[in-house]
Amino acid sequence: MRKVRPDRLEDLPAAVEELGLEPPLKTLVVVGGAERMSADEMARVRPVIEALGELAERVGAVVVDGGTDEGVMRLLGQARARGRRFPLIGVVVASLAAEPEATPSAEQANLEPNHTHVVLVPGEKWGDEVVWIARVADVLAGAAPSATAIVNGGDIAYADADASIASDRPVLAIDGSGRTADAVAAACRGEQSDERAMSLAASGLVQAIGVRENQLVELEHILCGRS
Repeated sequence: MRKVRPDRLEDLPAAVEELGLEPPLKTLVVVGGAERMSADEMARVRPVIEALGELAERVGAVVVDGGTDEGVMRLLGQARARGRRFPLIGVVVASLAAEPEATPSAEQANLEPNHTHVVLVPGEKWGDEVVWIARVADVLAGAAPSATAIVNGGDIAYADADASIASDRPVLAIDGSGRTADAVAAACRGEQSDERAMSLAASGLVQAIGVRENQLVELEHILCGRS
């Protein structure tokens, strides 16, 4: 696991170079559920995460997420550990990150051990990493295609989606994965939903895709520059 610790957003191009990554790279951002995901939710989204990992491997994309050993980030790390080789880059508030083998404080979370790279960023609370995740994806992608997938998720997932939209990055809500993703998917179908979800749907950059692997084709088209 290679780590960098930039102090400012302007430092990110140099940080990415220090990590040994060479933009432009197809980039998939995965945001969503963390410590509040139930065992049932984890079981339901595991096949989705496996499919996203397989897709990243197939199209040669890097994956960016929140980097901790929780929720969808844990599942992404586990998916990579099962023989995948795609770069997996976690972006984590430095003060809240504990090493994989350490005992975290009440506010902290362990880093997921199967991530290949970690960007440790300034901040004091969960959510301070949102703008950094979006900017890391911008730097990695450069002129290459990028997309964001929402899998389950809570309040911070809305902010992550907003940040992707601000970067003009397509956002795909995985319908059936629960919570924020389902609310955004409902809004995309024109159904009454959370006001934040409806605002995202109105951006024109958000769409819903199904939870089954064979419905990830739209995401593949985006990452391959065919959409």
